[in-house]
Formats: sequence, C-alpha cells, structure tokens
Amino acid sequence: MRTERNLTRRLDRVFARLDREPERPAHIDVPVMSRHRVVLFSATLAFYLAIVWAVVTTSWLVRLDWQVMFFRPYQQWPQIHAFLDYYVVLGQRGPTAVMVAAWLGWRSWRQHTLRPLLTLATSLLLLNVTVGAAKYGMGRLGPHYATVIGSNEMGLGGDIFPSGHTANAVVTWGILAYLASTPRARRWLSAVSAITSLGVGLTTVYLGTHWLSDVLLGWAAGLLILLALPWFEPLIARTETWLFDLRDRWRVRRSRPVPEPAAPLAPVLLKAPRGAEAEQSAPAREPVSSTRASRGLVHLAPGPHTARSERSPVTPAGSRRPPGGDRAPRGTSQPAARPLTGG
Repeated sequence: MRTERNLTRRLDRVFARLDREPERPAHIDVPVMSRHRVVLFSATLAFYLAIVWAVVTTSWLVRLDWQVMFFRPYQQWPQIHAFLDYYVVLGQRGPTAVMVAAWLGWRSWRQHTLRPLLTLATSLLLLNVTVGAAKYGMGRLGPHYATVIGSNEMGLGGDIFPSGHTANAVVTWGILAYLASTPRARRWLSAVSAITSLGVGLTTVYLGTHWLSDVLLGWAAGLLILLALPWFEPLIARTETWLFDLRDRWRVRRSRPVPEPAAPLAPVLLKAPRGAEAEQSAPAREPVSSTRASRGLVHLAPGPHTARSERSPVTPAGSRRPPGGDRAPRGTSQPAARPLTGG
C-alpha cells in the first residue's frame, strides 16, 4: 500500500509539472551562431579534413586501422558481444529517429510549436546529404572486405567512410541537448549524447564493421551538423510560420457553413385564355378558296348570295333553316287540312 501511494504521488508530481506549460514557453532561447560556435565549427572542419587527408595519403592512421583490425576485439572479449549487438542499434537511423521524433513530437504538442520537429528534420536531411555524399564519393571498403593489407581501400565502391552509425548517434542524441530549454538540461544531455555516440562508434570497431578512422570521421561529421544548425534557424522559423498560416486557413475554410442546395422550382401551370383573350390568342383561320366557294353556290337556293355575317344563326340541331311553325320536323306526319264547307 505504501509503495502504491508513493508511486501515485510521483505520478501526480510529474503531471503537475507538465501542466505548467499550457502554451508555448517564452523563455526558450534559440541558439545563434556566436563567435565561440564559429571557432568550434572551424576546428571541427579542420579535423575532418585532416582525417580524410591522412587516409587518402595512407599515413600512420591507416596502419593503425590495420593493427586494430588484426587485434580482433570481438575475439578478445567475446562475453560482451551479445550486449554490443543490441547497443549498436542506438546508432541506427531508423529506430533512433522514431524514438527521438516521438519525444520531440510530444514536446511540440505541449509547447505549441513545431520547432523541435522541424529542427530534427533539418538535421537528418543534412546528415543524409553530407554523410551520404562522402560515403559514396570516397568509396572505401570495410575491414571484412579489405583486399590488400596496408592499403587505404579507397575508391573501391564501398560506403563505410565516414561511419554512418557514429554520425547518426551524434546528431540524433545531440539534437536533444541542442533543443534543451535550460542550461542545466543542455549540459546533462550533451554529456549523455557524447557518451552514447562514443560507445556506438567504438562498438562498430569492436564488431569489425568499421575502421577506427571511419569512427573518427563520423564523430566530426555529426558534430559539424550540430554546430551548423543555428544557420538554419531563420529557415526553420519561416517554415513554422508558413505551416501555422496554412493550418489557420484550413480551419477557416473548414468552419464555413456549407450552402444548402436550392429547392426545385414548382412547375408553372398555364391557364387557358378566356373571352376576348381567347379570340386574340386563337389561331387565324385559313381563307376559303374560290373553288370551295364556287362549289357551294351550286347547292344554294336561287337568289342573291348572302354574306356569312347575314346568315341566320345556327340552331342547336345544326340547321340554318328558320324555325317554321307550319313545318313539322322530318319523320313526322302532318294532319290533313279540313275542307271548308258552307254553314
């Protein structure tokens, strides 16, 4: 019970400390390219070029590489071989990038800033470009593929100079110290990252996958990237501002109400015209031809032809004859007239 209470109190303290940063801290300073950093960068670059020159000219450093290779450390201390097989993973780019990106992503979310993730992406991009170009440009073979004893094995299609594991360990773990928010945390993280990268480099020499000069050049290559990062801070800041503006525009566009579709128009019913409107809208009748008129004259009774307007109106039965009281309709018999007789 007492152990559970202590664990609960510690967790409460941790979460209480995390809740102190509900927004981006204002006290985090961005490193600048100071004179001290420029001096360190120049010295590291000179060391880098000196290592390359010593290997290209097959100097004492190449002879030391061969001596360490023939010493075969993995045979001298086989009891730590299994542990170092796992330890060297701390220098592999994939696993270390995932672990560090998870931590920096959480920091970016807590502090409302993209600078940690953008700085990591910039450093890894510089690492791939510079170290990759040096590897394939110099083409040095590793100890397991060496062909001539005492030679520098340069230009033979290899890709181990400088050591990628070592340079990646320096950059990946050193970026945590570079992004530390306090001087004390920066000192502690710098020491931890230096020990980790030093151990990864020596582990590759122990396993026989790299020459000693490969490890020295890998340390210098990783340190050059960390020292050059302040030159890229303005670009990182502009990229962060652009991404935040893009996010804000997307949110505004997403929050706009979607217009509802217009209702379909009701069909318009056309009413039939009435009265004079019907007469005006009625189609004009075709004129009667002279032939049709001449034919009709044959069946008319003798006498002057009357105009259509002077004719008698049509009866409900369809006849134009005037209603006569002395005529009976067709099909009926009329009573005979009675003769007049004297009284």
